[in-house]
Amino acid sequence: MFKKNKQLQRVAMGINRRNVELIYPHNQRKHYHLADDKIVAKEVFEKNKIACAKTYAVIEKIGEIESGWAAVQPYEKIAIKPANGRGGGGIKILQKNKNGTGWVAGGQPISDHQVFKHFADIIMGVYSLGGQDRVLVEYCIEPHPFFHEIFPVGVPDFRVILLNDVPVLSMLRVPTNKSDGKANLHQGGLGIGINMQTGRLKKGYDGQQYHALHPDSKSPIENRIIPLWQETLELSIKTSKAFPLQYVGVDIVLDKMLGPLLMEINVRPGLGIQMVNQIGQQELMRNIPNFKNILS
Repeated sequence: MFKKNKQLQRVAMGINRRNVELIYPHNQRKHYHLADDKIVAKEVFEKNKIACAKTYAVIEKIGEIESGWAAVQPYEKIAIKPANGRGGGGIKILQKNKNGTGWVAGGQPISDHQVFKHFADIIMGVYSLGGQDRVLVEYCIEPHPFFHEIFPVGVPDFRVILLNDVPVLSMLRVPTNKSDGKANLHQGGLGIGINMQTGRLKKGYDGQQYHALHPDSKSPIENRIIPLWQETLELSIKTSKAFPLQYVGVDIVLDKMLGPLLMEINVRPGLGIQMVNQIGQQELMRNIPNFKNILS
């Protein structure tokens, strides 16, 4: 990943160093499940009054599928997720059709049978790292207009990395044509660096080169000011303090009506954020006291 930038390569933190210096000494393995299971994590969010997408239903067994599906029928739009999914796998966004008589996914009608099969696949662990899983059905984010000015499809999110409750590094992940509406970098999403003090966007990085404009929409990226940036950072700090984990990646979305909402946390946040920001995480961690004035 860092071969094309020799200067960054010298100060970048690799996986082994991240594990030895950050994950192992700061995160006890017995607490990993608090981040790895979305439903368990949401229980912590709700207990600590952390703003997040409202849970509509949790389906744990095949026998609960029909009643769980019936429980979400009053809603116009929903997000379906595997509790232990990774990289966006298994996530489906459904909304009522124009007549309100059925559901649509990706612009195409979806039958109850297809939904039931998807629920069953999630429960049987098709999208998880192993073993039986659970279905989470929740409020579907409506992205803030700021993001659709950059790219009109999908739900962008912020990744904030914190050490000892101090925000250290952040990026905005934005969908592209290649990523099919998903913001995940490994699926083709665009990573955009952030000046943490000013809340201004840097250039976007697609895994090969940097862009001042979104590569598909051609909308300007660099120097845009993020709305509600201070509130977003404050939410990341509140989240970090709610968990017995000292090194975490916090994923936050910016909803059109509700503002910053926490989506999930990650015990093993990826290292691509260094390339996106053109900053070595190794050097940042040495000077972490310098970041304590971000919210001042």
